[in-house]
Amino acid sequence: MKRLDGFPGSRVIVLPNSVIEELEHDPLGEDLHITDIGYYPLAEGHEVHRPQGVGQYVLLYCVNGKGWFDVADVHHKLERNQFVILPQNIPHAYGSSDDEPWTIYWIHFKGDKASFFAQGQPCAAEIPIAQDSHIEERLQLFEEIFSCMSMGYGMDNMHYAIACLYHFLGSLVYSEKWRHVKSGGSAGVDVIERAIHYMRDNLQRKLTLKEIADYIEYSPSHFSSVFKHKTGYPPLDYFTRLKVQKACELLDLHGMRINQISPLLGYDDPLYFSRVFTKVMGMSPSAFKHRGQVQVNPIPER
Repeated sequence: MKRLDGFPGSRVIVLPNSVIEELEHDPLGEDLHITDIGYYPLAEGHEVHRPQGVGQYVLLYCVNGKGWFDVADVHHKLERNQFVILPQNIPHAYGSSDDEPWTIYWIHFKGDKASFFAQGQPCAAEIPIAQDSHIEERLQLFEEIFSCMSMGYGMDNMHYAIACLYHFLGSLVYSEKWRHVKSGGSAGVDVIERAIHYMRDNLQRKLTLKEIADYIEYSPSHFSSVFKHKTGYPPLDYFTRLKVQKACELLDLHGMRINQISPLLGYDDPLYFSRVFTKVMGMSPSAFKHRGQVQVNPIPER
């Protein structure tokens, strides 16, 4: 069954027309603003057809699984760690793979400066995983935009969301510059730091020990031994704790529910992830959210 939306764990904000009209005449908003924004995890059956196009540019950022998009009858693939910006007012369609449903972040945006970020023919742009890719920081920018817009449609909120949108789009279109600046030009990162960075950039996936070990070019057994000696935890246990740490952040800062958080972190079953969270934190997600001022770290210092 094909559908436009309504996927478990999805989040969507659609601005009212009155707010969009106000932004179109706002000194900052007339240059660039968002009309719709959302996140679809494991979007099985997701498919959109717009024979007349749409009056905004459409950003699709795939972080897991795969799918496709058609622009002016030209077919393209869109896979994990790729994005595309579809042009406005051009016929297009896109959809999730039947075999590996995608997880996507998406934004509809427009304005006098919007075309600057969508120059050239639309094609899938790669954002390969590397020790300096800083994918988590980019996704944090998306969460800032979404959280700010969810607080209401006042111009202060809209202006901050626009400022973050410039940064978010720039981090995609100028990904090499983003990497260099965020890394401070440094190259001397040890293998454990590289492994942890790889874990942080893949929180939405179900990584295996072999995948992590392959990334740093160690055998799984040697990597596991070295990692546990350095951190005090087996690699996959540490990876789980990083996921729980991210869940704590999303519960605290963005007011998200556990059924919205679990697919972000590679868990199809929110109840199972809730049990994982409780085991690591010693309290349920609900208890954590209402804990007052008590701070608990899922990865204690050794």
